[in-house]
Amino acid sequence: MEILLAQPRGFCAGVERAITIVERALARYGTPVYVRHEIVHNKTVVANLKAKGARFVEDLEEVPDGCVVIFSAHGVPRAVVEEAGRRSLRSVDATCPLVKKVHTAVARHERQQEEIILIGHRGHPEVVGTMGQLPEGRVKLVGSVADVAALQVADPARLAYTTQTTLSVQETRDIIEALRGRFPEIRGPSQGDLCYATTNRQQAVLELTAQIDLLLVIGSANSSNSSRLRELGASKSIPSHLIDSHLDLRDEWFRGVDRVGISSGASAPESLVLEVVGALLAKFPGSTSRNLRLLEENVHFPLPPELS
Repeated sequence: MEILLAQPRGFCAGVERAITIVERALARYGTPVYVRHEIVHNKTVVANLKAKGARFVEDLEEVPDGCVVIFSAHGVPRAVVEEAGRRSLRSVDATCPLVKKVHTAVARHERQQEEIILIGHRGHPEVVGTMGQLPEGRVKLVGSVADVAALQVADPARLAYTTQTTLSVQETRDIIEALRGRFPEIRGPSQGDLCYATTNRQQAVLELTAQIDLLLVIGSANSSNSSRLRELGASKSIPSHLIDSHLDLRDEWFRGVDRVGISSGASAPESLVLEVVGALLAKFPGSTSRNLRLLEENVHFPLPPELS
């Protein structure tokens, strides 16, 4: 059996930055350091940081007065930042700069008195954070072409849209096309605000699907970008599975399979990929592995000044 590894895969610059922020905060401030929500959506990453002294909470009420709290890479509503300020918590913002860019766009459209449409998945932390940049009701959420058809707006001439950064490239294009079809004067980025890592990893998997019999995507179930990779493989009629680690592998998946493709979500560490490859090489003696390199990524985001 041949194992083909998509490249690029795994950690993006925003995830690397967020993890480094937690590690630097632990080194500088000591334990415990509190993190609001999972810093990134990966079980292994969260478990490793817990072992180092990070405590993960879903509400600031769980953070004692005077402690350090880190906002996750997905971003948080403005009300959370304001609450941390009122309680004099020492807050550190690990929001991905590309998510911050979406927050800035939302604020800009608000200043320009435009009604704002957000393309995204209801309940995802990034969507909650982006919608929470403005008072409730000021951002309207659509998650499908059907949602666009049912959308009611005040003034079609004063509309703008933005997107969650980790969506399906094709689905986002379809929704943008539907928005422009209904509202020709709507403003927004032509390809949405999908981040480079989302776009690159989906393109790599798309190329991979032409050469494989089975796709394995390494990432946690609550990782949006990982789920989109699995869905992309399935859309090309390739049996596709989202796994947390090599422990999730099932023998029946590999019956009649000559070529296995592997990718990983932007929050999945490379160590998990290596463990899966190692497990497959041990399970199927004589198998080989190689990278399919699409492009190199050289993106780097600076740390917050207090942790630089």
